[in-house]
Amino acid sequence: MNPSADWEQRNAELWAAFNAAPDDWDEHEFRARVDALADELGADHPVALFERAGAWDSTGHSDQAVPLYRKALELGIDGIRRRRSVIQLSSSLRNMGQPEESVRLLTEERERGSDELDDAVSATLALALTSVGREREAVSIAVGALAKHLPRYQRSMANYARLLVESD
Repeated sequence: MNPSADWEQRNAELWAAFNAAPDDWDEHEFRARVDALADELGADHPVALFERAGAWDSTGHSDQAVPLYRKALELGIDGIRRRRSVIQLSSSLRNMGQPEESVRLLTEERERGSDELDDAVSATLALALTSVGREREAVSIAVGALAKHLPRYQRSMANYARLLVESD
């Protein structure tokens, strides 16, 4: 069961207010407001778990966020929130000293398909790769993702990115 349009609107407004000035929020108050919205969906609703995880993550508590992201994924969160769960879980894992799992999850995610979060997957993967000592591959992925956004030199940059990881 997906949240109602009204619920989605209230949730979006809360996150927009937080993201506009995160330092102005008391972290406990923010998480309490996210929890109140999540409670409307139920404790084991995948969207509720994802939103709670994001609130913990956004207030600097990756350790609290990781199990919630995992549970949301386990319960079948779908749509764009599924991909966001993987990205955010992977970022949290890297921050917690588990970059190998981050690389694995994000590599799998890149193979699942394409959408508007492709560059976020690539950027997060590039960071994780630097954490495991694979800097050339990280730069290749980052430059490859950036290349398509350049007003010029797209083909050149894409080729340079590819050449960073190709064998001689």
